[in-house]
Amino acid sequence: MQGEKIPATVITGFLGAGKTTMIRNMLTAANGRRIALIINEFGDLGVDGEVLKGCGIENCGDDDIVELNNGCICCTVADDFIPAMEKLLEREERPDHIVIETSGLALPQPLVAAFNWPGIKTRVTVDGVVTVVDSAAVSAGRFADDHDRVDAQRQADESLDHESPLEELFEDQLTAADLIVLNKADLLDEPGIEAVRVEVAGRASRKTAMIVSRNGEVSNDVLLGLGSATEDEISKRKSHHEIEHENGGDHDHDHDEFESFVIEFGDLPDPDGFARMLESIISDHDILRVKGFVSVPGKAMRQVIQCVGARMDRYYDRPWKSGEGKNSRLVVIGLHDMDRTAITEAIAHAAGTPAQA
Repeated sequence: MQGEKIPATVITGFLGAGKTTMIRNMLTAANGRRIALIINEFGDLGVDGEVLKGCGIENCGDDDIVELNNGCICCTVADDFIPAMEKLLEREERPDHIVIETSGLALPQPLVAAFNWPGIKTRVTVDGVVTVVDSAAVSAGRFADDHDRVDAQRQADESLDHESPLEELFEDQLTAADLIVLNKADLLDEPGIEAVRVEVAGRASRKTAMIVSRNGEVSNDVLLGLGSATEDEISKRKSHHEIEHENGGDHDHDHDEFESFVIEFGDLPDPDGFARMLESIISDHDILRVKGFVSVPGKAMRQVIQCVGARMDRYYDRPWKSGEGKNSRLVVIGLHDMDRTAITEAIAHAAGTPAQA
């Protein structure tokens, strides 16, 4: 393979769409293919990387996974992404394929454009951008236009002159895609899936192939080997931000709309009761995502908690490592104006233990 470009797949999608689950399924079906991972998360707690490292299958080891937790990868290309790529390319045994999981708050466009950088373009090509969609969330109107709410916001804030940043981000991820995966189809009936397909097609600025997935199950023959060379096409797939400023000077892209923080506490004596109270906390404070690990007394394994809006997934993934410390840690992701103090106090009360943010 020496001298050939290594194909790279960029997997993007909104918070909780099922990107990590799909990657885990991909690794399980690798069949000897050496797949290296670059995982970027919004927030300080590397939950997705830890879940993959704890999966107990090939290509899940520390040497196969590069984690970037210092911010959105689309904002730190030179400082984080390029060094991470060089680290993988300098390995004695080069990977057969590189998979990059972006943060759920990332714009794919700047990341894909970085593959045109000297030293990268001659060695790696973007096999394809895969955008994973939470079909159940779209069906519930998570990204549908709500004119009444927008009008109410405009009355309260005269500076609001465009749609919410979440809707724009969702559309930008669709626009960048070579393949759109309508995930979590098991939560909807056939008419519901068809309605999501129509909604997503209406949000994308270009016609893109769409497939339906349940529990992140997609064949590697479909995900890998698209041969799109997307780095050559990404300039034609502009984000809202690029379109807004294409006639002006340089503008920094940031994520001031979003905020994240980590809450740490001890053992969780009543995980079921905590889960019920956490659902209420998420609803009361309009939290986008909660994810992390908790320590349950009497259990040798850590419990993973993944929340997307009101939906929650809990499971035990692996035993606690020696010297790791059985502290519970959750990362909370929401809009910039969320009440961090109130959320921390509410979660501490639900856990029945002191919490630190």
